[in-house]
Amino acid sequence: MSNDNQSTRSERHNNNDNQQRNVGGLIKKILLWVAGIVVLLMVAAAALFFYYASSAPKISRSDLTSQSITTIYDDQNRVISRLGAQKREYAKDNQIPKQLKNAVVSIEDRRFYKHHGVDTIRILGAATSNVFGRSAGMQGGSTLTQQLVKLSVFSTAASDRTLKRKAQEAWLAINVEQHFSKSQILDFYINKVYMGNGIYGMQTAAQYYYGKDLNDLDLSQLALLAGMPQSPTYYNPLVSNTKYATQRRNEVLNAMVRSNYITQSQANQAASESVTAGLDPDHGNISGSGTAVDSKVVDPYVKQVLADLQAQGYNPYSDGLKVHTNLDLDAQQHLYDAANKNVQFQNDKMQAGVAVTDPHNGQIIAMLGGRHTGNVVYGLNRAVQSNRSSGSTAKPLMDYGPAIEYLQWPTFKSIADTRFVFPGTNTVLHDFDKKYKGNMTMREALVQSRNVPAIRALQAVGIKRATSFLDGLGISQKQPYTLQNGIALYISPLQVSAAYAAFANGGTYYKPYYISSITTQDGSVKQFNPKGKRAMNKATAYMITDMLKGVFTDSQGSATDARLDGVNQAGKTGTTNYPGNSGQSGVMDSWMAGYTKNYSIAVWTGYDHPLEPGGSISEQYVKSAQLLYKDLMQYLDSQNHASDWTMPDTVEAVRVKGKRQLVIRDSKWAFDYTEDTSADRDSSSTSSSSESSSSSSSSSPASSSSSENRTEERNNTSTESSSSSAPASSSSSASAPAQSSSSSPAPATQPSTANP
Repeated sequence: MSNDNQSTRSERHNNNDNQQRNVGGLIKKILLWVAGIVVLLMVAAAALFFYYASSAPKISRSDLTSQSITTIYDDQNRVISRLGAQKREYAKDNQIPKQLKNAVVSIEDRRFYKHHGVDTIRILGAATSNVFGRSAGMQGGSTLTQQLVKLSVFSTAASDRTLKRKAQEAWLAINVEQHFSKSQILDFYINKVYMGNGIYGMQTAAQYYYGKDLNDLDLSQLALLAGMPQSPTYYNPLVSNTKYATQRRNEVLNAMVRSNYITQSQANQAASESVTAGLDPDHGNISGSGTAVDSKVVDPYVKQVLADLQAQGYNPYSDGLKVHTNLDLDAQQHLYDAANKNVQFQNDKMQAGVAVTDPHNGQIIAMLGGRHTGNVVYGLNRAVQSNRSSGSTAKPLMDYGPAIEYLQWPTFKSIADTRFVFPGTNTVLHDFDKKYKGNMTMREALVQSRNVPAIRALQAVGIKRATSFLDGLGISQKQPYTLQNGIALYISPLQVSAAYAAFANGGTYYKPYYISSITTQDGSVKQFNPKGKRAMNKATAYMITDMLKGVFTDSQGSATDARLDGVNQAGKTGTTNYPGNSGQSGVMDSWMAGYTKNYSIAVWTGYDHPLEPGGSISEQYVKSAQLLYKDLMQYLDSQNHASDWTMPDTVEAVRVKGKRQLVIRDSKWAFDYTEDTSADRDSSSTSSSSESSSSSSSSSPASSSSSENRTEERNNTSTESSSSSAPASSSSSASAPAQSSSSSPAPATQPSTANP
């Protein structure tokens, strides 16, 4: 029995040994497989690294020492601005204090003297942080040498933070470390980094901020300079709130303590000093050299280009970009001269904002940010400010455009210009003349810029469809629109110009843009050519254009002062009066928006502080907007003359009461009229004869649309067939809020009146 037990125990022991051997063998196989996979991954990673590295750009000493200048060009490849081309104080090695080098190394790359361009330990640490969400994207592992490489040959755009770019950075950093000493690399970096306010290099920054050389600065000042490159604007000691500059300076001091470059006592003493101590308001020998634009003529345009670059993730102050824009420099100069010299304004304080776009593609051709702005760099750009009422320039966009698009109204549609009270209020809508003209055609109402017919048209369309139409033209606002917005949209000259451009090109909206291409330091080129989106039917665009021609040519048109013989143009004026409870009278805003097939121009004029004494436009200078538009359009059309518009097949001309009108083919109105084949479909003269008779003579009560009346209309003997549009169910508040100016708030208690 005992032998049997021993035999059983032996068998169990053997089985256990076999199982252990099997498990051990399996583990070995798994480990071998894992090791093999790791080796394969390492080989693949190495192959990918060298593949990417093989296409890395060249880097030379001149790349490492030169300034990272961003150059901005006009549409003819002429330089209009250089960023970073100011005077620079290049510090040699013996002019750079050891404390500054220690500070830079402590805060930027503690293992700088131990690695050979790439810090594997730091990369693993950054990767761990990325995995656990403590860092954003592929960043955090760059050494000082890699940062120098990036500043010298790459851009800092977020879109360029790719595996390929990081591999190329690492490869070039290793090469730089092989050819230059650690001291030289530090010198290159300290002389190259952007330090805010158009300043490059820490020696230049020492002069700009403190009026001294680096060797003359104390520990606190050196620590601040060492910490600024991470975010020069954020850590700027010249701003009113120096909280963040102080925090960054103290971070550098603490890093120096951890690296044993200074004692805690030295750090505490330096931290007790204010970051504003020793600042030089005259900026040492750098004064006047940091202006980032060549001329105030192009200042507003360059300002928007820089904002656009930054919005795309580029740093124009450190990336060394070549930026080609859509600016027509000759047109820009002509606009500047016209606004500041040639066209009369009430005084030098009366301002203007102008935007010019190309209807074919949305390119921004020229821009005026203001008049007599002095030497202000990147000042208030009134061409893109959307806090002033557009007045009657809103009528084609929100009222009549949608009426044609959604209701298929003909240009002879009858609308009542009679007493109108905003629904749900006691507010009566008036025109500038405080009169009503009875029934009138849509063409008459638009040409003469009557308010009540416009709001009745908006009622008929409805706010929902009008909002959709505006969205298609790039116009939106957070708050829901009301009826009053039909005569007062708060949009910028640039938005007006881009929206009217859709009428000019047959109904396609192009988002306006400044930049045509960006070339980075490594030679990569990014092209911009936005595609347009159809915003309306061709019929709508043509019929609005045909009516808006009369604004210039009709005897009762509101823009006869801007008429140009031989120029095929259409447009709309707009003015806003002060609210009744403001205690002021006169005009707050005066607009002129117009276009040819080649250019769309929007002009705003007024005062930055309309509620202050002298802030209203006198009657004599309400026309300054028209005269500025006329001067500019005459120049532009002489450079690139536009032909007249061609009537699309979806529109037909008819004779109504002896006058040429337009109707959408096959619409319900088209069947009541005989097509006017005697009119030249492409002639610009057809619209200039728009209802020139006074409304009082043509505004007899609208008759019913009976078959008898339709027969009379076909014979051109009866009054208008359509009755005035019935009020829609949509409601409006008693007053639309007047949005505030960036410089002073506009009144908001009563609705202002939109005039021609």
